[in-house]
Amino acid sequence: MEVPLPHILLALFLLCFIIQLYFLVSQNLSFKKVGIKTVLSDQVLPVSVVICARNETENLQQNLPFILNQDYPDFEVVVVNDCSGDSSPHILDHFKTEYPNLKIVTVTESRHFKTGKKFALTMGIKAAKNEYLLLTDADCRPASDQWVRLMQHGFTAGKELVLGYSPYQKTSGFLNTFVRFETVKTAISYLSSALNNKPYMGVGRNLAYTKSLFFGAKGFAAHMHLLSGDDDLFVNQNANRLNTAVQIQPGAYTFSETKTSLRAYYRQKKRHMGVGKYYKRKNRILLTLDALSGFIFFTLLVVLLCLKIEPVIVAGLYVFRLMLQCFFYQAIFKKLDAADLIWKFPFLDLFYYLYLNVFGMVGLVTKNLRWK
Repeated sequence: MEVPLPHILLALFLLCFIIQLYFLVSQNLSFKKVGIKTVLSDQVLPVSVVICARNETENLQQNLPFILNQDYPDFEVVVVNDCSGDSSPHILDHFKTEYPNLKIVTVTESRHFKTGKKFALTMGIKAAKNEYLLLTDADCRPASDQWVRLMQHGFTAGKELVLGYSPYQKTSGFLNTFVRFETVKTAISYLSSALNNKPYMGVGRNLAYTKSLFFGAKGFAAHMHLLSGDDDLFVNQNANRLNTAVQIQPGAYTFSETKTSLRAYYRQKKRHMGVGKYYKRKNRILLTLDALSGFIFFTLLVVLLCLKIEPVIVAGLYVFRLMLQCFFYQAIFKKLDAADLIWKFPFLDLFYYLYLNVFGMVGLVTKNLRWK
């Protein structure tokens, strides 16, 4: 006996709904483990902040003082001038005269091998004098002068890796709105997974780990042939439930500006998505399941409503999912500095799953990547 096509479509819609509900509830329960306030100990570890900069004159001028002036007694800032062709060397030399805790590492172009961010970052880590490393980018600005203190607090007993959060500054325009939304959704995914003792990625704009972990894993040797993945792929291969901590106190955030053009954003996301296929198999399966179930859910929502197949049930499930998202995500979005986006959720959520699948396909065929 053949099952009618409408029943198959409705069953698939229900399956996607259940899968989406699973991700929603599990992420919410994970974030409930994080208190609004955390009592910090008196721990003061020697920290080396490492920043790679290629042609970042303006960003260095604007953001480096906020890092150099952190309220912390024992830290250095290592800036790797990575083959810059602008006035970055002069800017760094000027800062060096004012801040004795600034260390400059210069990387020059070589005809014998291609340099990239991983090489520059490795040089910066080698030059760092401290065991505890805190990484960020030249276009990032700490949310407070307590950033170093809060991030190093994650290095409690047995912890070698601390995942931070790095939102984008709010400006006008749809691109900025969507990038901020995508950043929050991505953060919810990897932070909730880490809080559930299943870390799988982090972002280099706000990430800390020990020198011992880096060299014990032979740095980026396992994926040095890829020009990207210095943050998420390194975390994916080296983080586990015992050695990873999460720090999402507002004072520990680092902010940066979104790309201002679709072309620049496409190039950035193409580079990032290009390494997703190298994640551990279990992580790839879960990420694919989330992306596909969301995309199919919205596709079948339109198809079923247009064909008038159980429209009351279909519309009711969509509204129920949306209400749960707004209820669960309201507190999380507020904590992650994106409270204004919750009211745009229906529209942005649709674009988010379209984006995941489009760039997921782009990432599968991406081979040649470049940093800048």
